[in-house]
Amino acid sequence: MLKPKLTVMVIKDSNVTIMVKDMDKSISFYQSIGFAIKNRWQNYYAQITAPGITIGLHPTDKNPAGSGNISIGFTTDNFEETKTLLSKSSIEVQPREEEGGQFLHFTDPDGTELYFIKPKWG
Repeated sequence: MLKPKLTVMVIKDSNVTIMVKDMDKSISFYQSIGFAIKNRWQNYYAQITAPGITIGLHPTDKNPAGSGNISIGFTTDNFEETKTLLSKSSIEVQPREEEGGQFLHFTDPDGTELYFIKPKWG
């Protein structure tokens, strides 16, 4: 007897995003310990890389006290399917769209911020 095929989300890429007070200062710090800039969108967001890891840097202009917090992001091609699968798993999402793409924000059982993004940058 064949088992039914489970539909799972396909994660293309991922990163951990650190909320920072000063983008330039943070980028400089990470470069000083060996990271390289992968992408930067002015002061909206930057990706830095080292072997085996991509870290996103996101400004906390509105709430500097929130700096040092993290979120983990996953890239997806099929935004609607991802949204449906999260809903079927009873995961409450907060959808958002901005200059960088479409987002589905949610938390794990311990409150860690997670998100799926369908980026506009490709």
